[in-house]
Amino acid sequence: MDMASGPTSGASERDHFIPARKIDVLDALIKHDTLAGERELEQFRQFSRLLGAVYHYEYFDQLERLRNNYFYFNPELDDHSRFDAAKVESAYGDLVETLKTVLHNANFIEIPHEEIERSHRDHAVVRVNIKTSLDDYREVRFFRRGHRRDTIEVREWFGWRRSSVELDIYDDVVLLITMKNAANGGKKPSRKPRVRPGAVLLKYFRNIASGDLNALFPDVRVVMGLRDQLWIGVPALIGGIPILIKLASTLTVLIIVAGFYLGLSEAVKDDDISGALAALGGLVALGGFVLTQWMKFQRQSLLHQKTLSDNIYYRNVNNNAGIFDYIIGAAEDQECKEAFLAYYFLLAPGDGPTGDELDRRIEDWLRQTFKADVDFECGDALAKLERLALLRRDGDRLYVLPLRDALVRLDRIWDDFFPISSVAR
Repeated sequence: MDMASGPTSGASERDHFIPARKIDVLDALIKHDTLAGERELEQFRQFSRLLGAVYHYEYFDQLERLRNNYFYFNPELDDHSRFDAAKVESAYGDLVETLKTVLHNANFIEIPHEEIERSHRDHAVVRVNIKTSLDDYREVRFFRRGHRRDTIEVREWFGWRRSSVELDIYDDVVLLITMKNAANGGKKPSRKPRVRPGAVLLKYFRNIASGDLNALFPDVRVVMGLRDQLWIGVPALIGGIPILIKLASTLTVLIIVAGFYLGLSEAVKDDDISGALAALGGLVALGGFVLTQWMKFQRQSLLHQKTLSDNIYYRNVNNNAGIFDYIIGAAEDQECKEAFLAYYFLLAPGDGPTGDELDRRIEDWLRQTFKADVDFECGDALAKLERLALLRRDGDRLYVLPLRDALVRLDRIWDDFFPISSVAR
């Protein structure tokens, strides 16, 4: 099983994610003092709408690509044997790479393997012992976006004590799990699988503690920890010993009486029959005691399973193909905000800033306006403007086209998406 990991992404790192809504960013920029007069304000609004439309069209192609590739790996698809193996493998590689690109553009960071392994040992919100079998998985990837330090109250010792725990909480988590099949080393499962071999599971969660990543795996099983075993086992041992001692003294008599009724012995005393009845009653009592302890064990397991289910149910946002629209929209939103901010702060009159100066200005503005400590990806934002031919470099100094020229340029890009005249000829 390949539990892939990207660059180290500890929770102490600053996020590239801009948490404010796109409309709020635009409104705040319009209220800024850079634009002079209603004409420029209206031109900037048109620029924003047109730039958003350009990104929307470009991301539509990636959305279709994700949907087409995922068709082969949808868990709900039953008849998949008719597809060519090489074509399916090619589609899988393209699916993973496209998904990673879209998630990166939406400012998701891949969670490293070490952190996932650590979650198997730690307990955060889900205060139960769980076990996950990784043998049936070909690949597992976690991606997260946004994080904060939060303090929650947890119950300990079966609710008798409460304590406050400080945790790293991830705002958004996307999980990709690929099931093994015969072509990539999959073995016949010991039990009937819930998901067909070769399927790809996609899960989107909100507000997940870093120590609870292992609780997001499918087929997670709750296991009894040492504390629970002692809680149930010690009373069982104390209560069972007197019954076993009593049985030990009468078990021989019960065997003699049973032998008489089976024809294995010729005679039996009345006292032996009384003793046998007492032994039989003891066996019934022992059976009842064992049943009671088993019911306690099952009840405790169900309580733990409910804790696990509640945690996942209320944090699950979307699943499988349904997440594509969600993450495509998130990528569009982040790309637009980065491009808006870079263009706006380069539009100011005067000597063009350097990349570092622009980065500091935008980060300071986000901190003052939205109280957001963001590590703005200035390089990516400039690359977006440069790709659209909106950016001009003069050594280290950066400039953008004036609003009127920028609108003409974006209008030309939009027209080139639909070259109807050439098709008509």
